Amino acid sequence: MTKYIRPFVVGRKNWLFAGSPAGADASCAIYSLIETAKQNGLDPYAYLHYVFEQVPSAQKEEHWRALLPQNLSSKKLQEFLLATVR
Repeated sequence: MTKYIRPFVVGRKNWLFAGSPAGADASCAIYSLIETAKQNGLDPYAYLHYVFEQVPSAQKEEHWRALLPQNLSSKKLQEFLLATVR
């Protein structure tokens, strides 16, 4: 349990100085995506790489929903990473 609480507590001091309410909202959104990716067994860096590659082509709500960590399998993420390395 401690390994899950520690990063949050350490980060809390950094969030105090987000710069603006909009900056705090952006930090909250990214942090939530990263933590959800971890909980779904995805590598956060690989997940964000995938999302940033797919966002330009996402036009409909179902495209955006497919990018959420809970809707992405680790197998699909690995296939994407292997395709981008080549």
